[in-house]
Amino acid sequence: MEYGGLVFQGRAVAARRQDRRTGGAVSEAAAQPAGRGANASPSLLYLLKRTELVVRARLDEVLKPSGVTALQYTALTVLQRHGSLTAAQLARFSFVTAQSMADMVRTLQARGHVVRRPNPDNRRELLLALTDLGHRLLADYEKPVHDLELRMTEGLTAEQRAQLRLTLDHAWRQLS
Repeated sequence: MEYGGLVFQGRAVAARRQDRRTGGAVSEAAAQPAGRGANASPSLLYLLKRTELVVRARLDEVLKPSGVTALQYTALTVLQRHGSLTAAQLARFSFVTAQSMADMVRTLQARGHVVRRPNPDNRRELLLALTDLGHRLLADYEKPVHDLELRMTEGLTAEQRAQLRLTLDHAWRQLS
């Protein structure tokens, strides 16, 4: 079965791309599920976590001049995409705990990036929204963050990048 440019054969996945080191197709061993031993391929979960950690580290480097962390930047982009949200909703969409979000919101609010306002539909509920300063920060870092994404996918065609996006979204949906 083919999905997003990847061919699923049972649990094995053969990627249709060129290996940068050899210039040839991905080896059959790399397409096999993770196993044990010195020659075993790492699991997909390991590869995803490894990628997440390096992306977060590089994103922190890009954002360092702004004083905003990768997690704070993620929360700001969530507000940009969704508009006003409760802190609980923002925590869920930003992949952090409610307590972590409470600390993050205090920091972002103190720096002028977000504001809390009463929900017009439920006066007991506060909504978080981006301020003009928050919008400017996102606009200022849109290109450097996009450049980081391009760096991560360098060597892939536009079609392969789109297929990677679909494949990652599919994996997320399967586990959600």
